[in-house]
Amino acid sequence: MAVFMAILAFILIMLFTCTALLKWNELRYRKKGLPPGTMGWPVFGETTEFLKQGPNFMKNQRARYGSVFKSHILGCPTIVSMDPELNRFILMNESKGLVPGYPQSMLDILGKCNIAAVHGSSHKYMRGALLALISPTMIRDQLLPKIDAFMRTHLINWDNNIVNIQDKTKEMALLSSLKQIASVESSSMSQKFMPEFFKLVLGTLSLPIDLPGTNYRQGLDARKNIVSMLRQLIEQRRASQETHQDMLGYLMRSDENRYKLSDEEIIDQIITILYSGYETVSTTSMMAVKYLHDHPRVLQELRKEHLAIRERKRAGDPIEWNDLKSMRFTRAVIFETSRLATIVNGVLRKTTKEMELNGFVIPEGWRIYVYTREINYDPYIYPDPLAFNPWRWVDKSLESQNYLFIFGGGTRQCPGKELGIAEISTFLHYFVTRYRWNEIGGDKLMRFPRVEAPNGLHIRVSSH
Repeated sequence: MAVFMAILAFILIMLFTCTALLKWNELRYRKKGLPPGTMGWPVFGETTEFLKQGPNFMKNQRARYGSVFKSHILGCPTIVSMDPELNRFILMNESKGLVPGYPQSMLDILGKCNIAAVHGSSHKYMRGALLALISPTMIRDQLLPKIDAFMRTHLINWDNNIVNIQDKTKEMALLSSLKQIASVESSSMSQKFMPEFFKLVLGTLSLPIDLPGTNYRQGLDARKNIVSMLRQLIEQRRASQETHQDMLGYLMRSDENRYKLSDEEIIDQIITILYSGYETVSTTSMMAVKYLHDHPRVLQELRKEHLAIRERKRAGDPIEWNDLKSMRFTRAVIFETSRLATIVNGVLRKTTKEMELNGFVIPEGWRIYVYTREINYDPYIYPDPLAFNPWRWVDKSLESQNYLFIFGGGTRQCPGKELGIAEISTFLHYFVTRYRWNEIGGDKLMRFPRVEAPNGLHIRVSSH
């Protein structure tokens, strides 16, 4: 009896403590003018519910509190906006007290010179340096030949094999970017670089708790190792005094490049390029393979476009700029894949001063999560929104509609958008003209916070 009473007393104390902590955290963030909502636990907030439930968490909160509500996610007090008009205003008005508000884990791991971390004149300068690397001229003359050569090699010997397309597209996205950044050294450094980079990516979307074994700590350690590798590469190139026709070579050539960056800025710029391209290119490529498998009519139309390109060429001829520009249906497939799979769920901003939005008063330093996922399924913009229908994008006016946020928005629209499209298009060209494939195993897909197949996405490949 005494033991039972002790256990009961312990349970009651725990319930009282938990209730008190929740109440204290709500009172801590109660301020006149804030949107309604809940803040969850101290430190952790509602991060667990946000990451596990994803879209359902958002829909439930909107049903309770409306399209603008408060929460506490990824270590920050946050206003979530699911209002299309407000989202557009926020993305288009960075100069009016709204700057990038990425989670602390992402800022720490990607570096303080990362383009997502800077704003104002620094952002303009860093964005200019980045755009100079991935301009249409650079893609045409320098990058597309490297992408083409890489894709040919990467897709060799898939015939009569079972392939985990998730692993293959992850390798593809990272190794292709490495080749563009450091063409000569990319092969020798890739095996050491890859595992560190994958840990870095995992750490960017985690609670910033610096304890052994956490994703955040592993991400920080991975960043240190990657910085060390890149710094060594820069020093080796300076010592050799050779000229290299790649991104790193361009960044290091102060005589030809009007954007003069320090070594720290160069390294963070490289990490930015690798990180921003990796997830969108790999996931879009994987999901395109999935959707093409599930929609034979779309695959037939895509294959027709690419076989027509091959018929104009000799067997060993590479994909060139004019070929890329002619891939109109391929571009439509990429846009529709990005929309339906929702590779990007939203973007984060932070207030630099107290401001009023939609009648609510947002304190200085709060994050605003511009949640754009639901716009992708708006039937007024995309009739029959859950259907995979690339033909809707053939009329390019849809690319310029006001609520297209699949590549970001405003001055922060993804600068590597066209480079990513070039990589995915070239991958699809060689994949659909060389192979047929069938899914095996019915592998499960997760849609939030990242689109991924936890057990892989396996296909059986055969020659076309």
